[in-house]
Amino acid sequence: MENLAKDSASPAQDLPSTMRMRPASQLARGLSVAEVLELSSLAGTQVLAGRSGLDRVVQRLNVMEVPDILPWVKPHELLLTTGYPLRDTPEQLARLVRDLAQRELAAVAIKVGRYVETLPPELLRAADEVGLPLLHLADDVAFDDILNQVLTDILNRQAATLARSEEVHRVLVNVILAGGGLAAITNELPALLDGGVMVTTPDGRVLARSGLSSPTLRDTTYFTEAGDRFRVERFKHGVRALDDEGAQVAQVPILAGNLDHGRVVLITDGRAIDDSDVRVLERVAATAALVITRDLAVSAVESKYQGDFLRELLTGRAGETQDTVRHCANLGWDIDRPVVVLVAELDAAAPEQVPAAGELRPAHERFASAWSMVVRERDPQAAIAGYSQEVVVVMGADCAEPRRRGAPASAARADAATATETAATVQSEDVDRLVRTMVSQVAGDGGGGRRTFATGVSRVVHGPAGIPAAYAQAQQAARVGRQVHGTGAVANFDSLGIHRLLSLVPDGAELRGFVQETLGPLAEEDGAATDLRTTLEVLLDNNLNVAETARLLHFHYNTLRYRIGKLERMLGPFTRDAHLRLNLMVALRVVRMRGVVG
Repeated sequence: MENLAKDSASPAQDLPSTMRMRPASQLARGLSVAEVLELSSLAGTQVLAGRSGLDRVVQRLNVMEVPDILPWVKPHELLLTTGYPLRDTPEQLARLVRDLAQRELAAVAIKVGRYVETLPPELLRAADEVGLPLLHLADDVAFDDILNQVLTDILNRQAATLARSEEVHRVLVNVILAGGGLAAITNELPALLDGGVMVTTPDGRVLARSGLSSPTLRDTTYFTEAGDRFRVERFKHGVRALDDEGAQVAQVPILAGNLDHGRVVLITDGRAIDDSDVRVLERVAATAALVITRDLAVSAVESKYQGDFLRELLTGRAGETQDTVRHCANLGWDIDRPVVVLVAELDAAAPEQVPAAGELRPAHERFASAWSMVVRERDPQAAIAGYSQEVVVVMGADCAEPRRRGAPASAARADAATATETAATVQSEDVDRLVRTMVSQVAGDGGGGRRTFATGVSRVVHGPAGIPAAYAQAQQAARVGRQVHGTGAVANFDSLGIHRLLSLVPDGAELRGFVQETLGPLAEEDGAATDLRTTLEVLLDNNLNVAETARLLHFHYNTLRYRIGKLERMLGPFTRDAHLRLNLMVALRVVRMRGVVG
């Protein structure tokens, strides 16, 4: 027996530090077996088998007094025994160990040599296989000392967890009573949670954060490459985060009724998330839900008022110009400057994306909120409002010129004539570049089930009088852009070209007749016609450059020459007739824009 103990076990003091340290995820649930072995009442205890299970949690203790102990054991128990109930049936010990492991017992501590002289090798093998620690207690160890010390330690840790939770509760209540928002909540938490905390939207947009280091913010494990979204889809919710050993990220949903308002996220730096962290996050999520619900109630009233007035402005019914400018200034908007109007329209949702009743409005609110966040970063004085299917933004055109925004003070003191000339020469490509940047930020990488949307941008207008016309331009650009480029299109009114004229033709039959008359056999929907239409379109787009067209279509030069001859026999001598080429190009644009074929 003594040889077996020496060969198969080692004192608890000699355990590696990684074994002696209990995983942090078990803080509020009890002690690990490795930690129990470090207590003074278990001095001299040896691990005979099942060392892989030293991280099992001990929440309670039990003493084995009868052979049929299975009905009485509970999960996470440390079972103490002198071996007396097992003295007559040592051959059943291996089976008993497997049954105890199935019941999630923490460990078995036995006094070997008193009633059970030796432990069979098959018992030790079974314990190693199932990872159930078998502990050899010293002869002079008293059970009551073990019971008292282990239970006291567990209760002390649970009391510390409750005290921590109470402190967090007090802090959060003070924030609420002081009228603080999400930023106030996150500012208080890093010291209490020993990590960085943030509140995000359901799809990961950061609404408030505190305590996150620069390397963490740049880590693509946590954030998208653009840095505009936390990857909520990569991490588990609530206590499920504790399933991953050494997890350093936990998130809890912010729920109010049946509405999902976002996530509270904790990212630790070098330590594992524990159970008490998750409990604190749950309290934080409840508080954040109160704050968000309160802010939404206030914002709903303000947004309705602002949205109604912006609608009046967009339709030209806001009143006299001076009164309109003054009223917009009271709302924090500056419209007495060169501005552009931007319209973002949600694309139709796929059938599997259609939300349940009662969830449609929050989705649109989040869409408008995302645009508001992105626009306010560039132009705090922009007017923005969300409606049923669209978000409308009236923002300064000079926001598209980084050189003007970063110009020295001397440039700001330039004479009025120079300033007017500069404003008048704002390049549409600068505006288009800015809008595309904002669209990419709102769209993100598609995380969180975001819906696609089409975006239209107006020309630059100088003053409130031109805003209604600019709004109509932006709407038309969004509509035509979707027709030409499909879902998620971004279009500038100045770039619509002939598509703008085609969009004004309401009669689909007239367009269909024009296409059929001009394209003839190519107006059919069969594969051969579609293939030849593609060849014709690429050829015309490249100004009849045969070599370049052959390269783009991956055709041999002679093959393309043959196709051109075939097209001319079908459509006429378009390579020599400029008017015919124009008609063909317009017809092809109609097909691309309206899908008018067949």
